[in-house]
Amino acid sequence: MSALQKLVLASGSPRRVELLQQAGLEPDRLVPANIDETPIKGEHPRSLAKRLSRGKAEKALDRLKSDGGTEGGFILAADTVVAVGRRILPKAEMVDEASNCLQLLSGRSHRVYTGLCLVTPSGKVRQRLVETRVRFKRLSREELESYLASGEWRDKAGGYAIQGLAGTFVVKLVGSYTNVVGLPLFETVNLLVAEGYKVHFNWLSGVGAR
Repeated sequence: MSALQKLVLASGSPRRVELLQQAGLEPDRLVPANIDETPIKGEHPRSLAKRLSRGKAEKALDRLKSDGGTEGGFILAADTVVAVGRRILPKAEMVDEASNCLQLLSGRSHRVYTGLCLVTPSGKVRQRLVETRVRFKRLSREELESYLASGEWRDKAGGYAIQGLAGTFVVKLVGSYTNVVGLPLFETVNLLVAEGYKVHFNWLSGVGAR
């Protein structure tokens, strides 16, 4: 593979790596970009997702420049935000946070936004925003307590992981399922292809086949 095919993922998320692998893409390097994810007062969830994804891409670019690893590389970053109206839900780290999120989501609809940011080898910055609407069933006390006990909610935006047990809570989903998991594949692949990354190179050799 040529140097122009290097792909750097500005994340350490196993979910995002698995989604890229599902599309036949294997990142050449993972560069987790830890930035302050605190929303600005009055910031819309859409704006937050776009700002954080760009911030992660820029942080990863700075790290790569410092060690001379940027030549010929595409840098891909993403950030997922869960919101009810304009209310942004946290990435739950404590059980109380997860419980509050799930009680808020119970029996109602919410939106999941993922901001994508791609930095090309020539230094161009391309961004996309993807939105998915999700409706949860009304959760019983047993369901809530059992899910909290599972620990799946930990470090998940909105306090749940749709690809796990919480998939049983979803009554309706409008938009991209992979967006809710953490990386919208349709938009990600289109973004890469539009900038000249040969996404289908690995398909020819059966990479990504299950």
